[in-house]
Amino acid sequence: MPQLDLATLHEAVAAAVPDREAMVWRDRRLSWSQTAERTRRLARVLHGHGLGIRDERPARPWESPHDHLALYLHNGPEYVEGLVGAHKARVAPFNVNYRYVDDELAQLFADARPAAIMYHARFADVIARVVKRLDARPLLLQVADESGNDLVPEALDYEEALAAASADPLDGVRPQAGDLHILYTGGTTGLPKGVLWRIGDLMIGPLGLRRRDGSPLDDLDEAVARAVRSDQRVVVGPPLMHGAGTWSALGAWCGGGCVIFPDRVDGLDAAGLMATAERERATRLPLVGDAFARPITEALERRPHDLGPLRSLVNSAAAVSPEVKRRLLELIPGARIVDVLGSSESGFAVTRAGADARAFAMAPGGAVLNADRTRKLAPGEDEMGWLAKGGDAVPLGYLGDPDKTAATFLTIGGDRLVIPGDRARHLADGTVEVHGREATTINTGGEKVFAEEVEGVLRGLPGVEDALVVGWPSERWGSEIVAVVRPAAAPDDGALRAGCAAHLARYKIPKAFVRTDAPLRLPNGKADYAAARALLD
Repeated sequence: MPQLDLATLHEAVAAAVPDREAMVWRDRRLSWSQTAERTRRLARVLHGHGLGIRDERPARPWESPHDHLALYLHNGPEYVEGLVGAHKARVAPFNVNYRYVDDELAQLFADARPAAIMYHARFADVIARVVKRLDARPLLLQVADESGNDLVPEALDYEEALAAASADPLDGVRPQAGDLHILYTGGTTGLPKGVLWRIGDLMIGPLGLRRRDGSPLDDLDEAVARAVRSDQRVVVGPPLMHGAGTWSALGAWCGGGCVIFPDRVDGLDAAGLMATAERERATRLPLVGDAFARPITEALERRPHDLGPLRSLVNSAAAVSPEVKRRLLELIPGARIVDVLGSSESGFAVTRAGADARAFAMAPGGAVLNADRTRKLAPGEDEMGWLAKGGDAVPLGYLGDPDKTAATFLTIGGDRLVIPGDRARHLADGTVEVHGREATTINTGGEKVFAEEVEGVLRGLPGVEDALVVGWPSERWGSEIVAVVRPAAAPDDGALRAGCAAHLARYKIPKAFVRTDAPLRLPNGKADYAAARALLD
């Protein structure tokens, strides 16, 4: 099936609405023609350093024929420019969690093999350390910020590199719908894995390039005509280093809209986010569970805002409690809240709307598989199964990992399906009741924490014999990370946190520690999470 690609669509929309605003951040306002020019210049920089696609022959589902661009950035115009500019050079971009410390970053880069890294100057010190551990030195593009840090040796200043490059399209480089876009997971089923999306599939999937009847929008003229009619203005608060943020921004651009960032991009300032939404007449606002929705609700209760144009709040990655939904909808009566549940591997698998809705509607291509993942469950079959996603927008696999690709991407009844790990029931009315991930993963404020990674760090600390990590309910974050360690005489909280901080991003560090002399393992040696949770009651 023919599909569109991001680079070609971006150029076509820019030609149709050159003077329309495409991006806003603080006092910077970029038109579509300006973003087209800047992304062409970035493509020239990448191509001029020999980056692009290495092999046009079909690759296996876990292989990438492209050079890769790491985006190690806070939100801002440069992040979106990096995504689109990479595609214009036929380089595959991938996201980097800016909270990672050296060991985590080195592990990610060893897996992703970046040929180039775009990073904010505030990360210059860690980049200088980590690139020394890589087999090959990548092209470094340093984006200036308030830190004022000097350039890393051999790095290029981003703005100077763009200014020195031509704004003409690259000769002989023709982006394709089959070019790859890499989205690294947050570690839901182990260490982060690079999900290989064809950009054409990503566009008709998570980026929403579909007609009203649900069919893929695959005609360039039709897509441009729709973009010309658009009035979308999307304020993106969630970090683009996660799928929800990237998909919100790129989805807005695919529809001809304007991407707007709040003034603060290194954390949530709910009052500032609402002030930006009011000032910029936002029509859409993405949320990440109660960690976003609750502070936003409290900010609106403290000071009302004129949010008349705001039509939808799209929530993903974590749940918004019904009580917060009701309060928020009372404050923004013209808007609706849509919950989307999916993953880096599936895009959006199920959706629901309304403050009290519990079940989800199945997205096109969705299914619930039986326990042994051999067939699709019919509505009403009373079995706890696995949520799956098929159809015309499924990724290829995991970068460099044929075994996990084979385990997660299955063909059942002639349909290729992705099974990211959510347990679910297919209810009699056709809706889906989702019960969460099977893996030992904790979702805290939209960040996914793999418990065994934290446990491994804790068990390596002096004075700790064993450790289990669980999620504990939190009004704001959904779940908080709590560690149960033994023996009871284990080091104090400060020492344990300091030990974790040397190896883990801050959001992975337990917020509380419980000590015990009781065993934390079952007779077969497996973790006894039930016993660990019982100690918290």
